[in-house]
Amino acid sequence: MYPPFYQCPNGHTLCTNCKIEAQNCCPTCQVELGNIRCLALEKVAESLELPCRYQNLGCHKILPYHRKLKHERRCKFRPYHCPYAGSECSITGDIPTLMLHLKEDHKVDMHTGCTFNHRYVKSNAQQVDNAIWMLTVFDCFGRQFVLHFEAFSLGMTPVYIAFLRFMGEDNEAKMFNYSLEVGGFGRKLTWQGVPRSIRDSHRKIRDCQDGLIIPRTLAFFFSGGNGEELTLKVIGRIWKEHSTS
Repeated sequence: MYPPFYQCPNGHTLCTNCKIEAQNCCPTCQVELGNIRCLALEKVAESLELPCRYQNLGCHKILPYHRKLKHERRCKFRPYHCPYAGSECSITGDIPTLMLHLKEDHKVDMHTGCTFNHRYVKSNAQQVDNAIWMLTVFDCFGRQFVLHFEAFSLGMTPVYIAFLRFMGEDNEAKMFNYSLEVGGFGRKLTWQGVPRSIRDSHRKIRDCQDGLIIPRTLAFFFSGGNGEELTLKVIGRIWKEHSTS
């Protein structure tokens, strides 16, 4: 229960949400509730302090009762959702838990280093308008990043997108930059950006086009021009943004 609290003429109490659900009728004695506030219970609630529900994950804050829910919605220790994009995975946990999960359950590629050279291959690629390739995880500066690559349609135009997500909070992600490059036959496309936190879903990032966008016709040109098999080499680098202050 969270303030404001109401009570019926017989002293039974309930919160605002329950009052609305009960259609202003006391669920205990069935009398009409009216708008009588239970100020004594509200006073008790104001005096209470409780630990964050994510205490076991590292949050040691003690919060006033009425601020607890608001804090927990934004607590940096709240569990992350699995970043694997190939299926709607329901696993949540802290970063070490998700790293173990990605390695053992999704069998993702794990790499150490801040530069990479990754190849994406797909036969009969003309027949595929929507596809998600296997996630790749990079350990760089002691932090973890995930590289996404997928095919989707931008309006009526089939495209590919590559982007990087950071396994941590958004304010930490902004400490880093990354670049992606793809090309062939004397041409290349490059992208430079800031990795987004895995708090943002891969779909949200894809739909706002925050990554390297490669039109399918250009991707086939880079692949050798036969128009059937996709063979793209994505070169990337991650670096830390140094503060000038």
